[in-house]
Amino acid sequence: MNIDVKELQAVLGGATILKGVDLNISGSKVVGVIGPNGSGKSTLLRCIYRVLKPSAGAVFLDGRPMQQIPVRESARKIAVVAQHNFYNFEFSVEEVVLMGRSPYKKALERDNAEDYRIVRHALDQVGMGAFAERSFFTLSGGEQQRVILARALAQQTPCLILDEPTNHLDIKYQLQLMDIVKGLNRTVISAIHDLNIAAMYCDWLYVMYKGEILAKGTPKDVLTPELIRKVYEVDADVFTDDWGIPRILYRPLGTSAEKR
Repeated sequence: MNIDVKELQAVLGGATILKGVDLNISGSKVVGVIGPNGSGKSTLLRCIYRVLKPSAGAVFLDGRPMQQIPVRESARKIAVVAQHNFYNFEFSVEEVVLMGRSPYKKALERDNAEDYRIVRHALDQVGMGAFAERSFFTLSGGEQQRVILARALAQQTPCLILDEPTNHLDIKYQLQLMDIVKGLNRTVISAIHDLNIAAMYCDWLYVMYKGEILAKGTPKDVLTPELIRKVYEVDADVFTDDWGIPRILYRPLGTSAEKR
């Protein structure tokens, strides 16, 4: 799977959100998109998975312009876990996850035993197997997020796009979800709010700042005190743990570590 974004621009409500963004993502790895609120992370992802049409530039999937790929075909290649998911009808958890099988169905084709097997496996992966018959509306925000991830897993695509997937999750389930994502052996693109989560799980990072890519590289190369200060307007102490993973401790801007 290869995704190319070239000179992508997005203007929303008269404001320029993306300013000529370029990136290339290929292979089975977890790619994080980080940056402060309003930097353009979600807008970039929404352009990639076709919810937003860019004002200029293009997204290419395996060399083909995304806009020329039929929606059903692209849904067999890219699954999405968005920030907000709304359903207007009363669905069970199992029914929500079964929606992930729709790209493989003809009109009015019924779900079969293999679909249900895939759905049960996806629910078990996210620790929601016991909730299959529950109403989706009765779940907590974190539980709903895990069900939406199961729906994406049931879609069985080579690429998974996640828009801040650990929002609303307790620490245990943040780590569990990212462990699942890391072990998928597929292309994963994720907007991530927590820099320590990004450092733990991402193979490569793109740093967005004011609608542009400010930096890119491995977490060790990118997550420096200087960059964090510029992008997030805080001071930070960055050290490497026993597993070689960068860890970040934040401080208010201008506060020395000794004073704390």
